[in-house]
Amino acid sequence: MNTDRRSTMSYAIIGFGKIGQALAHAFARKNIEVTVASRRPPEALAPQARAIGPTVVAKSLRDALEADTIILAVPFAEHRDVAKTLPSWEGKTVIDAMNAFPVPEELDGLPSSAFVAKAFAGARFVKGFNHLAAATLAADPVVEGGHRVVFLSSDDEDATALVADLAKQLGFAAVKLGKLNEGGALVHARGRTWGQLIFQDLFKKEQ
Repeated sequence: MNTDRRSTMSYAIIGFGKIGQALAHAFARKNIEVTVASRRPPEALAPQARAIGPTVVAKSLRDALEADTIILAVPFAEHRDVAKTLPSWEGKTVIDAMNAFPVPEELDGLPSSAFVAKAFAGARFVKGFNHLAAATLAADPVVEGGHRVVFLSSDDEDATALVADLAKQLGFAAVKLGKLNEGGALVHARGRTWGQLIFQDLFKKEQ
């Protein structure tokens, strides 16, 4: 049953800057098809997408958002524009790979992901893939038998399990931090201070 779910699950990366391209490399390395989109038209992204690998396909934002699982890799201020593209986010899993730094005042003390989640009402929402620098995220996560760690946090345990499964497919070791405002605070910036786990490049010997 798990295998069937994997084979029918579709993925999209929204944002094709350094982090978006790094994530695309992770998918390409495992021959997992992923759609990429940004504010630019798909034909502008297509050459770079093809250069990363044949499973990386550039599409329009609207077409990319048909995917089941969507990774947000846009600049923080642009998340609302993405959210407005769909009338409903029911049934979608959204992975927040963004970082808000320095933290905007409008967050009013909320972790940035809790703030972003409000714009994607109805979606299963998970913070993940945000704590590594782009070059590190793009590199092979399997080194000397260890798997590079990605931290996940969410107020939805089922959503965390779904994203942990994806992380494992991509060769990472998922470490669950719990809820966004609890363990998740370790991968969120506060004011002008980075969370304690941001930029920490850690490995686990086994997934």
